[in-house]
Amino acid sequence: MVTLAVLAPVVSADNVGELSKRLIQLRAEVEELGAELSLAREEYKQRMSALVAQRGELEGRIKRARVNRERLQKELDRNLEQARQAGANDDLLKPVLLRAIEEASSRILHGLPFKIDERLEALQDIRDQLNKGVMPPSRAATRLWAFYEDEIRLTRENGIYRQPVEVEGEIVLADVARLGMAMLYFVTADGRYGIARKGNEEWEYQVLDDGDDKKRIAHLFDSLHKQIRSGYFELPSPL
Repeated sequence: MVTLAVLAPVVSADNVGELSKRLIQLRAEVEELGAELSLAREEYKQRMSALVAQRGELEGRIKRARVNRERLQKELDRNLEQARQAGANDDLLKPVLLRAIEEASSRILHGLPFKIDERLEALQDIRDQLNKGVMPPSRAATRLWAFYEDEIRLTRENGIYRQPVEVEGEIVLADVARLGMAMLYFVTADGRYGIARKGNEEWEYQVLDDGDDKKRIAHLFDSLHKQIRSGYFELPSPL
């Protein structure tokens, strides 16, 4: 008969102490990770809430832009109908055209600040030639309808342009990204990023200092330069 002796492992006090320290360390790490996870979840909730609110604001802005486009189309149709009713009678057609020019000028002055001077100059040129008799009302009507059609087209297109903007008290030439006639973002030659916002009935070009906002606007410009004109863009709110 062979007898086997099984010896129990000997655990020293030093080993127990080392294991206890390691266990305490692991617990501390777990608690720290749990706190970081809770913080990340809270930040995510806040971010999602902000994005939902921003989306609601932008959808409202886009909806108002669509309503304005529909109003512009109705305005064009109404003026066109009045011109048709006036027929070939220049005396009747001229006041209709002048009233339509005034309405368009007022709308431009209160709308998105995109190339305002150029658009107003185009209307003023039609007005001057009409008043001086250089252009007959029938010809002025054709030019005015073409202008209205261009205005409607602006509400449907996105693009990058260059125009003067007043930034922090000075007029500078900047690149502007226009999204329909609802939003306008800009970047100056010295790297200032911003947005056009309306407050107290006046439009202002506001410089944005937040680094994330700058990156979002830079991404928009980069996408438009690459002819990427649709998709998901997270942008600073214009409101």
